[in-house]
Amino acid sequence: MPASRRAFLQSSALTAASYQRIPGANDRLRMGAIGTGGRGQYLMKELNRTGAVEWVAVCDVYSVRRDAAATLAGGSVKTYNDHRQLLDHKEIDAVVVATPDHWHSQVTVDACKAGKDVYVEKPMVHNPRDGQAIVRAAREYKRIIQVGMQARAIPHFQEARQKYVDSGALGKVGLVKTWYDANNGYTLTPPPGMERKPEGMDWDRWCGPGPKVAWNPGIYFSPYKWLHYDGGMIMGIGIHVIDSAHQFMKLSKPRAAVAGGGIYHYNDGRDTPDVINLILEYPQGLNVTFEAEIMTVGMKGSLAGLELRGTGGVLLVNRYDAAHGYEYTPHPRNSTTPAARAKGDPPSAEWLVKNWLDCVRTRQKPVANEEEGYYSSMACFMGNQAYRTKSRVVWDDKWNLPA
Repeated sequence: MPASRRAFLQSSALTAASYQRIPGANDRLRMGAIGTGGRGQYLMKELNRTGAVEWVAVCDVYSVRRDAAATLAGGSVKTYNDHRQLLDHKEIDAVVVATPDHWHSQVTVDACKAGKDVYVEKPMVHNPRDGQAIVRAAREYKRIIQVGMQARAIPHFQEARQKYVDSGALGKVGLVKTWYDANNGYTLTPPPGMERKPEGMDWDRWCGPGPKVAWNPGIYFSPYKWLHYDGGMIMGIGIHVIDSAHQFMKLSKPRAAVAGGGIYHYNDGRDTPDVINLILEYPQGLNVTFEAEIMTVGMKGSLAGLELRGTGGVLLVNRYDAAHGYEYTPHPRNSTTPAARAKGDPPSAEWLVKNWLDCVRTRQKPVANEEEGYYSSMACFMGNQAYRTKSRVVWDDKWNLPA
């Protein structure tokens, strides 16, 4: 194992243990979970593994998922279907927000006002108004926010970035290709028997700040397919790899975006494309591209990653290939850095969760903080706008964050 990765892993492993050494810190962080479907329960399990948290309350609009989360929490926890009731608990220090995307901003802002730190799933928001509201709330109430863009802490991503981008080995990078193909989340169908709204489901509250629609199991069980609820493949999964391009190249505001694609096969009522291509131009003098398709779902698992092409060579980083985590190919004339490849780490939230917990204690900025979450969401927002309007979308200064 390379020394840089070993050091990174050791640092992450020590994070939870370090809490007890901070004078005056509670032995465990008192937590609430808001939105306890599959992703919310996964994050609860990751937090449980740290041994650093104690659950106080869980919240979900569907009693089945709420009760499952209460079991995961262990002990005696309160259960709610309204997040405001959970936030009324003065003893809660921090919350996980894994609601549908259209709830992220309101719940996160409410949590900040209630004095809670927040781990909010990606994408943080779908539009500039909601993102600016979160950034303002984090600053005003001095909250620690982590956005679930987990590649920012996955060891082999960070090792590749440090060794070949930060070191200057790649030279001038002019193109970053990103992709996320064959994601089966966009081909899901509702379970049998869900044609009628199930008992214990508060559908009006699920709709919340979104459009008030009649019960639709296709929306509830397959939100990825809908622009309003998940944002389609640019917003829903593209943000993972687009955000990696942002982190690797220290990017924030795209200069412009163009996109093309359509619904070429899955004519099932969705309003998101099943094939999409995006080009983002940046003022630093490079393009970031993104592609996604779901025609190949079922052939193998999802394929995702990024490829940086510069005057010093090519760096390929894979998200789901354990045997081939990254590979550097030097330019034969411009580089003296030797070719290299390394194995990959799992696409787990483990390291990002630990970074957040550490920052909650130290009050430092997390690696995927709300400002990073805002600009990566905005790149996806511009991409969706370009697709919807069939035009070149240019950055608008009203989208800037205040200094």
